[in-house]
Amino acid sequence: MFQNTHYAILTAMLAPAFFLTATASLLMSANNRLARVVDRLRALLRELDEGDMDATAARRMDRLIELQRRRSNLVLRGSQLLYAAISFFVGTSLSVAIDAFLDYRLGSLPTILAVLGVLAMFAASINLSRESAMAVSALNEEMDHAHGLARAKRRDLAE
Repeated sequence: MFQNTHYAILTAMLAPAFFLTATASLLMSANNRLARVVDRLRALLRELDEGDMDATAARRMDRLIELQRRRSNLVLRGSQLLYAAISFFVGTSLSVAIDAFLDYRLGSLPTILAVLGVLAMFAASINLSRESAMAVSALNEEMDHAHGLARAKRRDLAE
């Protein structure tokens, strides 16, 4: 009888591992995104430092730098939520085992921890989704600017 219970407990402890895997994957993605934001921000700061810009170009650069700052904050909050989710899922697994040893006195604690983990993942996903939208917005603005410069250059050559 103990052996069947033992396997049931181990099986229940492993269920959060699926959430842990998904969370770890999102966290890796978030860390890569943060690295890209940092690289882009450094490039913008170098360009700002090296360039002799008019007021319009300086305002554009300030806008892009502020956008990168907001992106980095969203990725940071997303990462923090994913770390919290990992903690909740590990807590879920541990509470399942502890609950079994305490003759199921913890009540709904394992379920509550699992729900908190899923909610943290959900909130992180929203933050990372917003950051992705900002990344595309920044890319579009930079493409529009480069395209406008190329058109002006072609016009000047044609004249």
